[in-house]
Amino acid sequence: MSLQASIDQDIKTAMLAKNEAGLRGLRAIKSALLVAKTEKGAAQQLDEATELKVLQKLVKQRKESAAIYQEQNRPDLYQIEAEEIAVIEAYLPKALAEEEVAAIIRNLISQSGATGMQDMGKVMGLATKALAGQADGKLISELVKQLLNE
Repeated sequence: MSLQASIDQDIKTAMLAKNEAGLRGLRAIKSALLVAKTEKGAAQQLDEATELKVLQKLVKQRKESAAIYQEQNRPDLYQIEAEEIAVIEAYLPKALAEEEVAAIIRNLISQSGATGMQDMGKVMGLATKALAGQADGKLISELVKQLLNE
C-alpha cells in the first residue's frame, strides 16, 4: 500500500475515533504530499525517497516551531506541535542511534579516503545518501565534523 493510500485510510480511522491530534498530523502529511505531487516538474507518482524527504521536512518544521513555543513559554502550542511530530514520525523509518550513525560515517570516511575537514563535502554527500531517512542532517553534519577532526 502506498503512503498516500495509507494516509487516506488512517484519516478515516482517526475521524471515526475522533482523534483530533492524529487527524491534524495526517492532514498535514496529506497536504504536503499533494503539494509535492503538484510541483512543477514532479512525477505523477512520488517515489519513496521523495515521500521520506517530505515527512522529514514536516518533522523538522514542527520541531523548530516547538522549540520557539517552548522558549516563548507557550505550553499549549508546544503540545500541539509535539502531538503532530509523534503522528508524522510514525510514518518515518526508525531512526538510528547516534553510535550506529557514527559507525556508518567512520566506514564512509575510510572508504572515501577522507583525511581532514577539506573532505567534509565529499563525506557529507556520501553520508546523506547512505543515511537518508534514518538520521537527522544536523546529527550527520556534527558527527562528520567530529570524526574528520580526530
